[in-house]
Amino acid sequence: MIPARPVLRRLAQPLARPARCNGIRSFTTASTRPSAAAAAVQPQQQFDQPPFPIPGPVPVRQEPPIQAINTKNTLRDAVAATQPRNDWTRDEIAAIYGHPLMDLVHQASLVHRRFHNPAEVQLCTLMNIKPYFKTGGCTEDCSYCAQATRYQKGTGLQAKKVESVESVLEAARTAKANGSTRFCMGAAWRDMRGRKNSLRNIAEMIKGVRALGMEACVTLGMIDSEQAKELKAAGLTAYNHNVDTSREFYPSIISTRTYDERLQTLSHVRDAGINVCSGGILGLGETSTDRVGLLHTVSTLPKHPESFPVNALVPIKGTPLGDREPIDFTSMLRTIATARIIMPATIVRIAAGRKTMSEEKQALCFMAGANAIFTGEKMLTTECNGWDEDQVMFDRWGLEPMKSFDKSPPPTIS
Repeated sequence: MIPARPVLRRLAQPLARPARCNGIRSFTTASTRPSAAAAAVQPQQQFDQPPFPIPGPVPVRQEPPIQAINTKNTLRDAVAATQPRNDWTRDEIAAIYGHPLMDLVHQASLVHRRFHNPAEVQLCTLMNIKPYFKTGGCTEDCSYCAQATRYQKGTGLQAKKVESVESVLEAARTAKANGSTRFCMGAAWRDMRGRKNSLRNIAEMIKGVRALGMEACVTLGMIDSEQAKELKAAGLTAYNHNVDTSREFYPSIISTRTYDERLQTLSHVRDAGINVCSGGILGLGETSTDRVGLLHTVSTLPKHPESFPVNALVPIKGTPLGDREPIDFTSMLRTIATARIIMPATIVRIAAGRKTMSEEKQALCFMAGANAIFTGEKMLTTECNGWDEDQVMFDRWGLEPMKSFDKSPPPTIS
């Protein structure tokens, strides 16, 4: 058993200070306030090509206090629930999110142990099926993404053709040999319209990954109901399509695709019988209220997603968010713990940004309910923790990889 005290000393963070707002208790931290550097984002350089407007810098939103009513009762009832519920209100989620952090993590850990084996963490590998390092070619204007064509002069990335089926399967075999049980394939497209040949090739990739005994996941932008059925017929395990942030903050980040279009894709995926993988990105300039909004959107879907990825923005030079300050760890931890409590059966994935976390911070995330990570050589256009590094961490903290298509039941307490 590794003693907790040294870990907590190394993780010392500014403690949340209870404040009063109109007689309602709220929690704020110094790290959640926007820094002066983040507030003074430099104007986005204008490029002659491509011939469409480039959005200006995304402003950092002022942090309003999260107002939590009956915090203890709300959290108590949520922790005592025996099955998932889809009728959460924003006030309830805000009450949970704003709870004192140490107790929030403790309560999330209790829920996690009831619904999952706390020693198991799924290893997932994500491959960009447009070649590594040089990708791009997407017509969207997502402010965080290096694969958008309109930012390519600043990022230096260029569009390339899709990988061959065999090269993808070779990468999947390598991932399996290193312990990954889910293989995810991503392509920078707005949608799959006019991409019948690409869809056929991706179907072959899915079949090949499944033949290896691995779970297969893809993220291909927006798809319609017929395309979802084709992917289901190929054996697709899960489809990733993040909602990114709250409905209110979303237009500040993306203008070429609506929030409802994202939800429509999730509906097509769900109706086809494919598992939904949908989460968000922290550190876009959003507030705690926006994180609550993100959690509310996903937890009130007709069925909770099979997995909820939590990404920390990795600022990429040349994008409108390239100079954004990193999200504070406590916001990441609060989001993971709240997600575990309100979506108890969902797999919570630590996705982009894990590379910057110490082992101790990752261990706190696992304690708070995270039970999946991305591992391998790269995550699309950002760095990723390697398999060997993660194996050492697993050995040190007593964790073990989750088996493919199988989640062990929670341990029996005698």
